[in-house]
Amino acid sequence: MKPVKSLRALKMFYHPFLSILCITGSNESALYPFLRYLHTMPHVKLNVKPSLPRDLSPYQVVITTGCALSEQNDVELEQFVTAGGGWLALLHKPNANASDLLGVKIGEPGPVCELRIIFQNNSHPMARRLPDAVYITNPHRPLNKISDDAETILYADWHYQHSPMLVTRRAGKGSIACTTLQAYDNHSLQRILYRCLLHLSGRSDNDRMHGVGILGYAPSVGKLHGLGIGATPGLSLAAICDLSAERRAQAREDFPDARILHTAEALAEDPQVDLIIIATPPNTHARLCLQMMAAGKHVVCEKPLALTRQETDAMCDMADKKQVHLSCHQNRRFDVDYRAIQQALNEGLIGDLFYMETFVGGFKHPCGYWHSHEPISGGTAYDWGGHYIDWIVSLFPDRARTVIGTRHKRIWHDVTNADQERVQIRFAGGQEAEFMHSDIAAFRKPKWYLLGTEGAIIGCWRHELVYELDPVLYYHDKNIPRTELTPDLTLFRRHHSGQIIEQKLALPPRQDFLFHRNLADHLLTGEPLVAPLEQSVRVVAILEAAARSALNGGTVEVLDA
Repeated sequence: MKPVKSLRALKMFYHPFLSILCITGSNESALYPFLRYLHTMPHVKLNVKPSLPRDLSPYQVVITTGCALSEQNDVELEQFVTAGGGWLALLHKPNANASDLLGVKIGEPGPVCELRIIFQNNSHPMARRLPDAVYITNPHRPLNKISDDAETILYADWHYQHSPMLVTRRAGKGSIACTTLQAYDNHSLQRILYRCLLHLSGRSDNDRMHGVGILGYAPSVGKLHGLGIGATPGLSLAAICDLSAERRAQAREDFPDARILHTAEALAEDPQVDLIIIATPPNTHARLCLQMMAAGKHVVCEKPLALTRQETDAMCDMADKKQVHLSCHQNRRFDVDYRAIQQALNEGLIGDLFYMETFVGGFKHPCGYWHSHEPISGGTAYDWGGHYIDWIVSLFPDRARTVIGTRHKRIWHDVTNADQERVQIRFAGGQEAEFMHSDIAAFRKPKWYLLGTEGAIIGCWRHELVYELDPVLYYHDKNIPRTELTPDLTLFRRHHSGQIIEQKLALPPRQDFLFHRNLADHLLTGEPLVAPLEQSVRVVAILEAAARSALNGGTVEVLDA
């Protein structure tokens, strides 16, 4: 098998470089999470120094971190900013002094508490696609404005007053910003500070609009994308294309302002379409993605990205050649149960993850749609496995090294998919994971089963009925599909006494269309994708290896480094 390319090699869409100089001391470990976040973006060129150099010309923005600046430093920074540079002053030290150039004085410090942080103007480019309010644990240290041109970007609700927490002002051709917010491990604050750096550098891409076309208007997925696009600032639904006249009519009814097309060629040639979402069956993904990228379009493809590594290699090569965006619609990365588990692992609640099982299925006749036909779908594991194996790949830090696939064909002989498939994965660090999709499981295994060196997380399927009153028949009941219900997640930890402590795992709030928001964030600001292309390519490599293993009776397939 060909080696999986590195993440940087798979970065196809090139954002303009952002050159940043950060002046910080060796004892500023609290700042490291933010610096690590900046390092995740290949277009950010970050240079960290203990003191301000004489020559600032290589940089677009300078960050200072409350360290003492000499009068000469103030002069040099003023010259840098007035000539067109940007300066972000992080005033997080208790004894930090604000330069007069910042246009603020730091108010009296208050207690450390959870602050509700709000944008003064929610239509500001920095606020695009961010929550209306973010909650940050931080000392309350207001910025009292002393300059008439100082503009409040963020404020905290404090004693029924708007207390400025991030302030900007113009100085000559450049801009300055300062803040006393210091929760640098808070992802929302990381994103805001990064956007502030873009703003200080003069970048205004966040105001742009990308016209989006949908290729393949499936009954549910096409409408989902249309609604997600409409709900996402920076994206605009321009066109929908499908071969079926019936589906085109449905698309016209659902989205009357979109142009309705009937050929992929017409969509590829549409000058108002910048990005195309491929929502067709898996056996067409590679061909259509290549066609759209060859026409210079950015592409988001439904999962799985393709059926083989040969196809994904060709797709990545085309994206690199045309310098366009390519990614996979891994919308299940935003499911609240996955996000809760990811957060628990990041917080070390079960120690180091070393074993994991995931399951989906039941005992029910497979559908009669293409999902159950292996030549189109890729096979049983390719369907839900496109999500579940993506979860596995994202939760383990090491690369998959070996794969074993097994399958059973015992009951449902009218479809070409196997009745049950199991994929076993072993990682470079010795960790193990398993995914099973079974349509002959009379009793379901848990959806999630994770073991760590200090605990475990179990996620059990829920069963819910919705009742609708009927004046004649009393009521109707309807099952909500288990796959759409958040499972009950339980955390188990070993107490020092030897007892196992059991508690419910906290769930983040559900938010709609987070995939589309993250996509727009990446295209417009360069923020990292939650599901990087490299991981979607790895998923295909694992699925292909598992299919080959199952075909050969469960052989061990070795993945190249």
